[in-house]
Amino acid sequence: MDAYNFALLLLRVSFGLTMAAHGYAKVFQGGKLAGTAGWFDSIGMKPGKVHARLAAGTEILAGLGLAAGLLTTFSAAGFVALMLVAGWTVHRSNGFFIVKSGWEYNFILAVAAVGFAMLGPGDWSLDAALDIDRDLDEWVGLAVAGGGGVLAGLAQLALFYRPPAS
Repeated sequence: MDAYNFALLLLRVSFGLTMAAHGYAKVFQGGKLAGTAGWFDSIGMKPGKVHARLAAGTEILAGLGLAAGLLTTFSAAGFVALMLVAGWTVHRSNGFFIVKSGWEYNFILAVAAVGFAMLGPGDWSLDAALDIDRDLDEWVGLAVAGGGGVLAGLAQLALFYRPPAS
């Protein structure tokens, strides 16, 4: 059982901290939040200032939550919503494969997040320490992270995505 818990911890921390670093970069590196906002405006996620903050905040919070195993299923839902919006707005027109800047990477991150939600965070997590580690896993995890994440992403696209004219 320790190997299982270590594997979950390794995967959660790797996925979570990578996502949190991605959000951190939106705020503090390159063009910072202003540059990120301009980029969001340019791809049709309007208003860019709002979506830059939303995306960066969700990436940081969902990433840290997954890494710590805190509210794991909701963190996973955040991953799914983020990856759906990114895949649709940035990568969809490039096909599937990442070598052509397609949505392959977004897809695999979203699927992995749903897997974490279904498996649960493992014994080495804050959810386990709070004794809520088995409340939202398995099929409930699929519904919350998969279904809820997809609905959240679709709602964001429907409400705010206005693609630029070709």
